[in-house]
Amino acid sequence: MAGETPESRARRIRVGIDTGGTFTDVVAFDEDTGELVTTKTPSTPSNPADGFMSGIEKVLGLLGLPPADGTPLSAVSHGTTVATNQLLEGKVDRLGYLTTEGYDAMLEIARQSVPDGYGNSYFWVKPDRIVPRHHVKAVGGRLDFTGAEVRPFDEEGAREAARWFRAQGIDTLGVCFLHAYANPAHEERMREILAEEHPDAVVSISSEVLREYREYERAMTTLVDAAVKPRLSRYVNNIKDRLSAYAGDRKVPFYVMKSNGGVLSADEVVHQPITTVLSGPAAGALGAALIAKVAGFDKVLTSDGGGTSTDVSVVIDGEPTLTTEGSVGAYPSKIPMIDVVTVGAGGGSIAWLSPEGTLKVGPQSAGADPGPLCYGKGGTEVTITDAHVVLGRIPPHLLGGEIPLDVEAARTGIVKLAGDLGLSPEACATGILEISAWNQANALRQVTVKRGLDVRDFTLTTFGGSGSLLLCRLMDILGIPRVLVPPNPGNVSAFGLLTVDVKNDYVQTHVSLHDALDPATLQSSYDGLRAQAAEALTKEGFAEDEHRFALTADLRYFGQAFEVRVPVRDAPLDQALLDEVARTFHAEHRALYGYDFSGDASQQVEWVNLRVSGIGPIRRPEVQRDERPGGFETLAG
Repeated sequence: MAGETPESRARRIRVGIDTGGTFTDVVAFDEDTGELVTTKTPSTPSNPADGFMSGIEKVLGLLGLPPADGTPLSAVSHGTTVATNQLLEGKVDRLGYLTTEGYDAMLEIARQSVPDGYGNSYFWVKPDRIVPRHHVKAVGGRLDFTGAEVRPFDEEGAREAARWFRAQGIDTLGVCFLHAYANPAHEERMREILAEEHPDAVVSISSEVLREYREYERAMTTLVDAAVKPRLSRYVNNIKDRLSAYAGDRKVPFYVMKSNGGVLSADEVVHQPITTVLSGPAAGALGAALIAKVAGFDKVLTSDGGGTSTDVSVVIDGEPTLTTEGSVGAYPSKIPMIDVVTVGAGGGSIAWLSPEGTLKVGPQSAGADPGPLCYGKGGTEVTITDAHVVLGRIPPHLLGGEIPLDVEAARTGIVKLAGDLGLSPEACATGILEISAWNQANALRQVTVKRGLDVRDFTLTTFGGSGSLLLCRLMDILGIPRVLVPPNPGNVSAFGLLTVDVKNDYVQTHVSLHDALDPATLQSSYDGLRAQAAEALTKEGFAEDEHRFALTADLRYFGQAFEVRVPVRDAPLDQALLDEVARTFHAEHRALYGYDFSGDASQQVEWVNLRVSGIGPIRRPEVQRDERPGGFETLAG
């Protein structure tokens, strides 16, 4: 192969690379020696793939490998914010929506919810929907909740709708028919007709994106999947091709981080783009979870401070908390994702004056380009990083001197802002950091206090480029007893990418009261989901004896609107096992809400969704304990 050398051919290097708003973090793992090397490089927002390839080249150079030679790469795992940023910025191109006849106003009605603070106020203006009303087409045909056909699918109406979208030049389409979670036949036929009538269209169907009931959330998740598919596909395929060329035209296994705490090959992720919407934050939570577990802490709060935002999550017994009630920006995405709360309080967050003359910080960010004033790249607004520089809390250079900081530019900006506020420069800089600390503290309260957890029971793990700068103040505000700061905290997210297994999630709605459950029917449903998961793992290259499966179920009390997810032991289903799951539900409900009805026979338990996760395990880098004289020890990669 071109560029291959005997030295490089002998090594197998696995790389984790996390692209953030300001920096791209890189960790390389030598699979033979166990050596770990970390580095950073500035992100390139105009084309994130450029920063990605620069990071690969830089980290291989640190391992002593020759330049422009990617042949030692054995695999690359990537956490990307492409889908996240597109949704946060509201950059959704023209979308079309196909639904069941009579339900074409569903997106407009939504959940009839008004944001907190408005109540019934007429000042609230309903936001624009992801698909405007005139880009919605309804198609005849109807299924009931069991999947039985009530009215046949209107093929001529479907063709007419497909031709209309083609004539309008709308090439990205989401399809969500009523009760398609129970029977995908109508949606699959709609996709076939679209392929015939509008072959250039990018199509997502709800029965593949989210096979779960609740039409509005399923429709929104499907439309978000369709919206991010073109951009994410271009990005992933571009990197895949560049990696191949860099490795001498050899296909390098390329994995992308998913929101659920697993990774998926680039070939498959382009068909499931919705699964990457919290790609970057998920990797950080997993990396911190592994480090904290090795350090001996079982209840951990993670705080990942980057250049644009801070992401916080809860880890209990080494496992981050999962949710299916998440959203990105204004768009609900009902897929399994690590329960992360994001606040606009990163190093690049901008300090500004409100119309009332009060100091605010974030959520707007200066990002990587132009960045904070101290970067000397044309920035014009004061940021959190500038406040740290002025107060002497970070050195006048970053990346070991690669990025010198312009302290005077930061001071000039702080002085001007301080003058507008009638404060001294030091008081202004301190105020910026105090506001940022309280913003982060409120996010940490959201993932603890609002979920019935006492924040004082947890160890705070801070990481990311700016994550540890305010940790002492966070301890004071929240009363947290201890903090764990890993070595190389700025690279924990990239490290987390090397600890992640391949993981796929499958769901099937199965609404039934507990007393009416048939174990054989339930077993058949779980077996079907397991078969789908096994097929996906086989496609990813895992032998059958490597397959691992995690079973869960969503349960609630009859009459409740939302469910609690509980584990299901992977064993043949019988009545005793079903009763065990119900007892677990009672205990989980009490832990979450402070009460349960385990002793009240009039309150019935209802099963709603069945879930299976297929897991393909990978070899993780070993986290070593670095024993120091005097009993001091730290964690080192």
